Amino acid sequence: MKQTETIAQGANFAAVNFGKISEIIEHELPMGPDFTLQGKVFGGQAVGATASEFSFQTLVPGQDSGFLHTHKTHEELYFILRGEGQYQVDGEIFPVSEGTVIRVSPNGKRALKNTGSDNLTMLCIQYKATPFTDQDSPMTDGNILQEPLNW
Repeated sequence: MKQTETIAQGANFAAVNFGKISEIIEHELPMGPDFTLQGKVFGGQAVGATASEFSFQTLVPGQDSGFLHTHKTHEELYFILRGEGQYQVDGEIFPVSEGTVIRVSPNGKRALKNTGSDNLTMLCIQYKATPFTDQDSPMTDGNILQEPLNW
């Protein structure tokens, strides 16, 4: 089983290595007493995320996510990093491939299938589905510091 490695951490950060994208398939996620999901790893807890969760998942050719699902409060962004397949939301099915990004609101009934001949790897980011305010805008939330870089 593939393990995550903490590279560095401090009061305001954590850096974790999940391995090469091609090695995500080696991770195992226990889902219950008799079921382990091969090729999936969650990372939010490992990096100490406080308002989001993320996971990597690899599906082998012909494999699907196994079930439709929704969320109570979480919106999701799916980033297809490798491979090709089909994504289903609320009964609509469309092709996805490397570079595709899909946003799904909490109530969207969703699933993913690898229809290609190579592994399909994706990154999924979950976060609370509450709108940003003017104070949350990336243009107003960031602070450019007048300090030198220490490379």
